[in-house]
Amino acid sequence: MSKTKEWEEIPTNEPDRQRYFINEDRKLLMLKEADLGRKLTFHVTTFGCQMNARDSEKLRGILEEIGYIPSESEDCDLVIYNTCTVRENADNRVYGRLGILHGYKKKNPGMKIAVCGCMIQEEHVVNRIRESYRFVDLLFGTHNVYQLAELLHESFMKEGMTIHVLDKAEKIVEDLPQVRTYPFKAGVNIMYGCNNFCSYCIVPYVRGRERSRTPQAILREIEKQVEDGVVEVMLLGQNVNSYGKGLENPISFAELLLEIDKIPGLERIRFMTSHPKDLSQELIDAIAKSKHVCHHIHLPLQSGSSRLLKDMNRHYDKEAYLDLVRRIREAIPDVALTTDIIVGYPGETDEDFEETMDVVKQVGFDSAFTFEYSRRSGTPAATRPDQVAQEVVTERFNRLLKQVQEDGRNRAKALEGQTRTVLVEEVNREDDSLVSGRMENNSVVHFKGTSDLIGKIVPVHLTSCKGFYYLGEIAN
Repeated sequence: MSKTKEWEEIPTNEPDRQRYFINEDRKLLMLKEADLGRKLTFHVTTFGCQMNARDSEKLRGILEEIGYIPSESEDCDLVIYNTCTVRENADNRVYGRLGILHGYKKKNPGMKIAVCGCMIQEEHVVNRIRESYRFVDLLFGTHNVYQLAELLHESFMKEGMTIHVLDKAEKIVEDLPQVRTYPFKAGVNIMYGCNNFCSYCIVPYVRGRERSRTPQAILREIEKQVEDGVVEVMLLGQNVNSYGKGLENPISFAELLLEIDKIPGLERIRFMTSHPKDLSQELIDAIAKSKHVCHHIHLPLQSGSSRLLKDMNRHYDKEAYLDLVRRIREAIPDVALTTDIIVGYPGETDEDFEETMDVVKQVGFDSAFTFEYSRRSGTPAATRPDQVAQEVVTERFNRLLKQVQEDGRNRAKALEGQTRTVLVEEVNREDDSLVSGRMENNSVVHFKGTSDLIGKIVPVHLTSCKGFYYLGEIAN
């Protein structure tokens, strides 16, 4: 984007409209910098999932294009909290951190504080911030992250809090600035929203209904990233398996994967999240035949009880899940399977929980994200009268955690002594004589090396398994 482009009037089409406001914000920022005699700084803090992390890359890109300088500290001129609301503790963390920001703002009255993302799609959250955190300058939701420059301009031009929350997504806006966290790997949104309405989940209410990007836009973005040095992409969506259904020219996720697999220079392709009800045999076969799709599938179970799965609105049962795992492992024998499991869903009996434990033992997951059920206002499960007592939930959770950790250690131990390829991500934070990276199955490996290896894929002999990570050495 040209930094000197002049506009005769405010454009109505995107992304030109946002480019206009980026230019206008840059002018205002230069005036503020001249007055203060220094550059202005920003910090974006991300809560939640990889979709949020990807949104934060877009926020950072817009702010740097305006002229803000990134800061490692939240004690700066502009802080944005990009929030998650999947669990109650995520909300509470944000409220606690806002109190800290208030202290910074008292010392720096010109400081701007913005809160965006999933929490802001909930009316009760907006009301609470408006009433109890009046020092916050800007609130906006998940559907208009792309409007940051425009909303920031409004905040510059008026006193008080600016609130702009859309009830639903109006459009997918491409080609705005972004700053990747890593130069060698990138997240790529292939779709937004969710149509599943699981009874415990707030995501469809805050992220909206499914909207798929066109395959042409996705391929173009990845090709540009590869030209810029990216060797690994993570394809992102709330349910990537349903990709393409609403497009004018429908295309399956399996077909998209095979097209991405053809991009020269791209070494690894990952994706998440994958809903079991939509994981087709076509997709299994595509992963098996591809050259670059990692043999790692995150396949949320949530519960092993068919009764609870029906109540959760998951559209599969215990037997279907186990059959899916069987077919995946037949086609991709070295696949790593990870999962999500909820403990203490309303009405969960001892028998229901034992069904979950049975699936966990049969599958033997490489790792699992285990959660105690969290009531989310606005979801059907939140109003259920048969909430499980906390002491029961805690006991079940501890049993489950012990089992998944044992299974994970056993599966990790089986790779000890093998040589695997590792994408080096960083110098080890505890020992700068080591570098750290990830294998294709997403496991972490630490080994002797220097910073010139960062971004490269190298063969590493796994000398020692330390539970959920490995020590290794570069293979000759």
